[in-house]
Amino acid sequence: MFGGSFNPIHEGHLELANRALKFLRLDQVWLMVSPGNPLKVGTEMAPFQERLELVQQRVSGRRLIPTDIECRLNTRYSCDTIQLLQQRFPYCKFVWLMGADGLAQMALWSHWQEILKVVPMAVFPRPSYIYSALNGQAAQWARRTRLPSRYATILADFQPPAWVFVPAPENSISATALRQQRKQLLEQ
Repeated sequence: MFGGSFNPIHEGHLELANRALKFLRLDQVWLMVSPGNPLKVGTEMAPFQERLELVQQRVSGRRLIPTDIECRLNTRYSCDTIQLLQQRFPYCKFVWLMGADGLAQMALWSHWQEILKVVPMAVFPRPSYIYSALNGQAAQWARRTRLPSRYATILADFQPPAWVFVPAPENSISATALRQQRKQLLEQ
């Protein structure tokens, strides 16, 4: 499960999803386009349908699955989405995927500790976020459950809480920067 605003989707998102497939040996990655992020209120958010369609256009293959499941489940928070998906798919082994920027701010999420308690998590590097992610409240709370990266291929088999920091090249592409560039081009 890779949730996000995808405002817009970019190479960094696709790189993370493909790296997760390979490094974690996942069958699929569901790119769950969020109808609205409670932590991004007031930001320039493109309409949900537009963001979903862009993800659908950019994703190819049978293993990367763009989905509007959060919209269809009418969930606002990741913890609720995860709980409902685990109920609907009791025989699936889920892994929560996120960038280091997400882990750095995870303690602001609704019921963030519950997420760590119910699903294994893989965290991928983001430039200038590694230190704050690994030293942030969520990582410190879950520090005893962090696994060496060599266990990433079997992360889905671990009983949560369990998480790994996946070694990977840092991708500096940012949706915020892309939106700012687009805005500047439109203003010219």
